[in-house]
Amino acid sequence: MIIQKTENSRLSDFDPNNFSFGNTFIDHMVICEYENGKWGDVKLVPYGPIPFTPAMMGVNYGQACFEGMKAYKDKDGQVFLFRPEKNFERINKSAKRLAMPEVTEEMFLDGLKALVDIDRNWIPQGEGMSLYIRPLIFATEEALKARVANKYMFAIVATPAKSYYSEPVSVKISDHYSRAANGGVGSAKAAGNYAASFYPTQLAIEEGYEQIIWTDDSTHEYFEESGTMNVFVRINDTIYTPPTSEKILDGVTRDSFIQLAKKRGIEVKIEPVAVKTVVEAQKNGTLKEVWGVGTAVVTTVFQALGYEGTKLELPALSDEESFAALLKKDLTDLQNNLSEDPFGWRVMVEKNVLETV
Repeated sequence: MIIQKTENSRLSDFDPNNFSFGNTFIDHMVICEYENGKWGDVKLVPYGPIPFTPAMMGVNYGQACFEGMKAYKDKDGQVFLFRPEKNFERINKSAKRLAMPEVTEEMFLDGLKALVDIDRNWIPQGEGMSLYIRPLIFATEEALKARVANKYMFAIVATPAKSYYSEPVSVKISDHYSRAANGGVGSAKAAGNYAASFYPTQLAIEEGYEQIIWTDDSTHEYFEESGTMNVFVRINDTIYTPPTSEKILDGVTRDSFIQLAKKRGIEVKIEPVAVKTVVEAQKNGTLKEVWGVGTAVVTTVFQALGYEGTKLELPALSDEESFAALLKKDLTDLQNNLSEDPFGWRVMVEKNVLETV
C-alpha cells in the first residue's frame, strides 16, 4: 500500500456534536486504479477531488456500484468494523452483475482498516454515533462508447455519522412504481437503482409521506423494500420479511436482525409478504409494527401506511413492546462493544495497522 498522509488535517475544525452527515469527510481516502486487465497499487491519500471528464464512462453508462458500512468506537476508544466480509462479498456481486472487475479481499479489507486507523480520531463516540464508510467501484475510461469500460477506480471515502429518522415516519405503499424488475439489477448496489427511486419518492413526499414501500413490478401485490431499506412486518408476535432475490438487496442489517431475532426465540418467517395480508392485519388489529432496516438508519419505524388513498395508522408501541426497538438495541449494543458477540461479527481495527499493510 502506498501511503500519503495529509499535511493539512481538518480534524481541529470537526465538532462531533455539530456536523452534517454525508457532507463532512475525514482527512483521507483510499483509491486504486484498474487498467490493462489488472488492479494497480492501493493508495491511501488525502481526501479531495479527482480529475475526470464528462466523457467518463461511469457517468455516461452507469457502471458504478457501492457499499455502505460503519466503524464504531467504544468507551475505551477501541474501534471496530461490523461484518466487513459481507460487504466485500456483496460489492463483488454487484461488480460482476455490472460487468466490472472484482476487487481482492486484500484491497478491500486492508484498505478499510488502514483508512479507519489513520482517521480513527474522526470517529465520534456515543449512542447512535459512528463512521459511515462508502467503498465504491466506477468506470473511469474516457470514451463515449456503449460497451464495457477498460478503466476503473476502486475508492473508499467516509463521513462521521449520527442517528437520523429518529421519529416514526409515514410510508406510501407503491401501486405503480417499482424499485427493480426480474432480470434487472435490484440485487446489486448499483448507483442507478438509487437515481431511479428519487422521482417516485418525491411524489410520495408531495402526498405527505416520507418514504415508499416498493412493491413487485408485475402485480404490485407484494412488499419488496422500503426506500433504501429492507422491510420487516410484525403480525401478532411473528416477524415476516421478503426473501432476497434478484430484485431485493441482501442487506447486512437485514441478516443481522433475522439472526438476532432467532437468538431471542422470536419466530421469523422469510416469505413473500402480501400487501393485502398486511392491510387486513391492520384492520383486524393483529398488525403490530412495520419497520425498515439499513446500515445508515439502522431502524426506521413506520407510523402509518398509505394505501389506496388512505393512511392506515399503526400502533405506537413502547420500546419494551416493540420488536424493532428491541432488536435495534441488540444490534447497536453488539456493534458498540456493549455486549458479548456470540456471532463473531465485530472486527477490531488495531492501532498502527498501517505498519503491517
